[in-house]
Amino acid sequence: MGYLSERFHIYGRALPSTLEVGEPHVVFYLSDEIFARHQPILVTIEPHSTAILNMQLAADRSAPTWQGHFADLSQHHFPCIGMASDRGVGLVSGYQAAFPEARWVCDRVHEFQDLFERRRQLERTAYAAMAREDKAATIFQNAKSEANWHQRLHQYAQAQQACEHAIAQYDQLDLRLHLLRDALHVCSPFGRLRTVAGVRSALTSLLCLIEEIKDAQRPKILQPIRAHLDDILSPFQQAESIHTDLLELMPEQVVDALVLAWHHEHLAYQSSGKHKHYHQYERQQWLDFAEGLLAHPFELLKAMVFEKLDSIIQTSSLVEMVNAFIRPYLNSCKGHITQETLNLIMFYHNHRRYKGGKRQGKAPIELLTGTTLEAEWVDLFIQSMQEASQGTSLASRPSLELVPPRPELATPSELPASQVIVEPGPESDIPWSAMDAEAA
Repeated sequence: MGYLSERFHIYGRALPSTLEVGEPHVVFYLSDEIFARHQPILVTIEPHSTAILNMQLAADRSAPTWQGHFADLSQHHFPCIGMASDRGVGLVSGYQAAFPEARWVCDRVHEFQDLFERRRQLERTAYAAMAREDKAATIFQNAKSEANWHQRLHQYAQAQQACEHAIAQYDQLDLRLHLLRDALHVCSPFGRLRTVAGVRSALTSLLCLIEEIKDAQRPKILQPIRAHLDDILSPFQQAESIHTDLLELMPEQVVDALVLAWHHEHLAYQSSGKHKHYHQYERQQWLDFAEGLLAHPFELLKAMVFEKLDSIIQTSSLVEMVNAFIRPYLNSCKGHITQETLNLIMFYHNHRRYKGGKRQGKAPIELLTGTTLEAEWVDLFIQSMQEASQGTSLASRPSLELVPPRPELATPSELPASQVIVEPGPESDIPWSAMDAEAA
């Protein structure tokens, strides 16, 4: 294991912590912080490809550290047009210092996280109340004396009342959160892209309805949501702009049909079973309807509309997906994570091809650059190590100098071949050639 650890350390050291693609790519950042035994790891990915752009083991997560993280991305040809993240103080401050004019989008998953967590708490409370009611009913049935019967009947009535109250609390919040989730969709059920004013009105009404539920914790949860409402509505400003642009190219009826097709395609990837088949069927129905109305090349217009709609970023949950991919490796390291290990994980993630979903058959770096990889990730890794080994070997060799031979020593040409001595030079940082020889 010591030999393997050493080799992996050397290979990871040869890989960059920031993705290198050569040509500039203007991207939208999704950034987050994950931890390995209290040590922060700063991660930034590109949303559409899910390529990890930078994964940095940091000493802290302060604003200067994040600013350096973003500066490194800029130096590696990844200029920024915006970022989605949670409200981490260092993260947001560092981003704003690095890109004062760029757009920032708050992550709605984190914005409403406490509200949905409260629903889970009320659900558990309701099930516990149901169990207590059932237990009280059983105890009541086993009563023997009349006095005991009255006492246990009173206890059962109290348990039943508490159970009904707990269920009502959960049901009321659950219904309103379903309406809240629907209100945050980019488009309405009729395919119309939602406006900032419309979503603001809907959210304000729903938050008032949620506040009416009798719960001591509700005001504390709702206060930051109301304070951040403008940030939550930021993606709908982009949706309004896109809707205006699309209306200049095609009739409103066609726009609505294509928006609905895109919406159902998006939901199909998040669903399974009957729900997935339903969304796939609806998607195709709306595509057929739009194609029948258009006289222009349909596939080009459809691709253009879908690309514009995909550019609307509402959440950084894709970072959570990448974090979930990274987490097992962090756990296996038992907290002893190094930058070299992160570099290896990043290379594997960016070059391995997805086996399912809408990115099936494509590697993140292929989706980012638009260039098809010529080999599997293992072959590309070997090739990368060999190139790094050759580069290090060449760099470590001293320049040749003409030195007159000493008269008392024989030159190498005068010695028999069996006695020629090659003086060892500095070892290569990446002994991949030696590994190849051993494998052969």
